[in-house]
Amino acid sequence: MTLISPGQAADSPMFMPLMAQLRVARDVGRPRKRPDAVRGDKAYSSRAIRGHLRTRGIKAVIPEPDDQKGHRKRRGSRGGRPVDLDAVDYKNRNVIERRFCRIKQWRGLSTRYDKHTVIYRAAVVLNTVIAWSRQLSGPPPRT
Repeated sequence: MTLISPGQAADSPMFMPLMAQLRVARDVGRPRKRPDAVRGDKAYSSRAIRGHLRTRGIKAVIPEPDDQKGHRKRRGSRGGRPVDLDAVDYKNRNVIERRFCRIKQWRGLSTRYDKHTVIYRAAVVLNTVIAWSRQLSGPPPRT
């Protein structure tokens, strides 16, 4: 499952198409289409995304940006309830961020030099295979 957007585009518009393609593997049976929770940064804190997750019964572990907090407070009782954030669960998001940092160490991926989507995707897959093979073999021996 891979969705690629233009390099200069924001990530959050791709959230809904990505959720439509999402499959969570299980030990036995069909893959699930609904995860237990979705972790995201403040860029994914929108009314549409939160509403989509709520209707599907998925827990949103997404902090609320300061400007949205201000808008909600300014509206008073009509502003709605504050966003519930599980801070302990949100701390686990760093695993994904570290992986993105490793991917961006490849200059071609971080700057998006490739003009064709197929070539860019191939570089991402190659980067993933190399990381996976290093994980299987373990750290290099010290000399």
